[in-house]
Amino acid sequence: MPRMKTKASAKKRFTFTGTGKIKRKHAYHSHILTKKETCQKRNLDHTALVSRDDEKRVKRMLLA
Repeated sequence: MPRMKTKASAKKRFTFTGTGKIKRKHAYHSHILTKKETCQKRNLDHTALVSRDDEKRVKRMLLA
């Protein structure tokens, strides 16, 4: 049976922290930035953690 491949889309979007949590980027920070407030853009620039409910699904995509 062939090996299970990691999902390429998940590989590009998520990274693990040192403690095993999963980091993600915020949405709405790639284009059409002129109409967004500076404060909003600054807050979207930071990374966030994947929610506890989605962690199992993301781990299965990354560690397949």
